Amino acid sequence: MSSPSTELTRRMAIYEQFHQISRWGDTFNGDDSPNTGSSTILQVDVRLENKAEYISCEQVEPSRSDQETNKPAEKMQRRLAQNREAARKSRLRRKAYVQQLESSRLKLAQLEQELERARQQVSKCGICNQLGNGLIQGIYISSASDTGYFGLSGTVNSGITAFEMEYGHWVEEQNKQIYELRSALQAHITDIELRILVESGLNHYCNLFRMKADAAKADVFYLISGIWRTSAERFFHWIGGFRPSELLNVVMSQIEPLTDQQHLEVCNLRQSSQQAEDALSQGIDKLQQNLTQSVAADLSSGNYRAQMAAAIDKLEALEGFVNQADHLRQQTLQQMARILTTRQAARGLLALGEYFHRLRALSSLWSARPREPA
Repeated sequence: MSSPSTELTRRMAIYEQFHQISRWGDTFNGDDSPNTGSSTILQVDVRLENKAEYISCEQVEPSRSDQETNKPAEKMQRRLAQNREAARKSRLRRKAYVQQLESSRLKLAQLEQELERARQQVSKCGICNQLGNGLIQGIYISSASDTGYFGLSGTVNSGITAFEMEYGHWVEEQNKQIYELRSALQAHITDIELRILVESGLNHYCNLFRMKADAAKADVFYLISGIWRTSAERFFHWIGGFRPSELLNVVMSQIEPLTDQQHLEVCNLRQSSQQAEDALSQGIDKLQQNLTQSVAADLSSGNYRAQMAAAIDKLEALEGFVNQADHLRQQTLQQMARILTTRQAARGLLALGEYFHRLRALSSLWSARPREPA
């Protein structure tokens, strides 16, 4: 049986345990706010919401990063576009500068040519015969290497000098176009690309007719005489150029085979060209007759101012004949290009250019041929 002291000790231990439990209850229930439990739950909920917002922000951040990554790409595209525009403007400025340099070079060459011809005139004591009424007769001075024109009082005709220089560049450009057409036909390029070359070739001949119109205003006799062309070309010269009907004969063998419709239209074109050529030739013959009558009138009289005035009035029609002949040449070329296909027109222009090139080569060979001593 336990002693009283042992029993007392056991009861004190039990009392302390109950007292500790009661203090725990006071801890949970001793808060002044009755919503202590709910606030604790709210705090947990707030923490969860903050966590959700943090997660959502982390999910949004990559898209913003992508946008920031795309911004340098857009800036680069804008910068490339600006660079391309600046390069295009630079090319345009460079092209204009090159054209200005070329124009200055042509003017300088023209001045040098005029100076050289003036020196030749002085060295050869240019022949100027004074007429009874004080008129001065112009002369032509030509050599194997150069041909120049001196107008009244032996002065250089600037219009003719400009034409000679432009015509030299025109021949060089035609040689380039012949090479391009031949290469294009051999390479079998598309009809669209070939059509561009055909249009360029036709425009090139139109430029020649424009140059000739300006030269006719400066001196129609120079243009109609054909001294600006080589000797072999002058052999086929007709009113300041070539006969359209003869060139159709040259081109025909290079553009075959033709359809029946094409053959009919080409024949009609050749016939109409021949009729127009005959009409212009008859007009030139009639003008020569009228001019002869005006100059030969009253030869016994020492005063012929009236005759010269009448002759000059008649000669004004000569420029119109040259322009009409060039218009016929231009219309024939354009009609030929309309009738033919793109490849046929390209072959025709190639044949036409090669024909003139060979005539010029023939002239050079003829001039350089060995001659027996006289």
